Amino acid sequence: MKEINGGIFTGERALFQAKELKITDGIFEDGESPLKHSRNIELVGCMFRWKYPLWYSENITVKNCSVFDTGRAGIWYTNNITMTDTLYEAPKGFRRCYGVTLDNVQFINAAETLWHCTNVTAKNITAKGDYFAMNSDNMEFDNLNLAGNYSFDGCNDIVVKNSRLLSKDAFWNSENITVYDSFISGEYLGWNSKNITLVNCTIESLQGMCFIENLVMKNCKLINTTLAFEYSTADAEMISHIDSVKNPSGGVIRAKSIGELILEEDKIDISKTKIICEEQSK
Repeated sequence: MKEINGGIFTGERALFQAKELKITDGIFEDGESPLKHSRNIELVGCMFRWKYPLWYSENITVKNCSVFDTGRAGIWYTNNITMTDTLYEAPKGFRRCYGVTLDNVQFINAAETLWHCTNVTAKNITAKGDYFAMNSDNMEFDNLNLAGNYSFDGCNDIVVKNSRLLSKDAFWNSENITVYDSFISGEYLGWNSKNITLVNCTIESLQGMCFIENLVMKNCKLINTTLAFEYSTADAEMISHIDSVKNPSGGVIRAKSIGELILEEDKIDISKTKIICEEQSK
């Protein structure tokens, strides 16, 4: 593998179709697509200050690098990429990528990041921005700290562990979602989805967990959560009080207590849902 130490790369497609190359402390400035169609590239301590640095690339390793705000739409159509210990400031990073491994990456502007990606493993991630991880499949996150609405829309086969999500409309239109040991705050959690499982989670959500087919909740807390479970089929075990429950479609809901239980016979078959709690509801 050829090595380049230092250097400033400018101009469009500065290292077009580069192969078998290690670049240390390189600076990629004015010029689009500097590493387009590259293969087997290792980048260490590099800075990216312009658009589209890694498109249509294969087998890429990125360590201790910085992607500036101007490095927009940075990594698209790229397969088998590992990124570690990197500060990523630009929006629209990672789109239509396959085989993405992330560790200790900070997405300062995560708007529209990780769209249409498949086979993603990520840990120790901080991200801020709306529409994070849209229409992606086979993703696993451990220690994700996300502040941004409309996350994980249209996703399939997602596992999230030990995370904190501040996200309105998270997990909409999704299927096969499992969240462990996490905190989620955001209105309208999980609407129009199938097979959502929440284990040891704390949830705060106005009208959360509605319009879900096959919702499972185990050992969870609902705080400041009203009008939950509307038109959802659920097997929900809460170790807390629920402020209000409205018109579930079926299943079992267990809680310490329920502040208000709304069951409208003209809208649902109330015989399909079993409510179990220690205190009588209104």
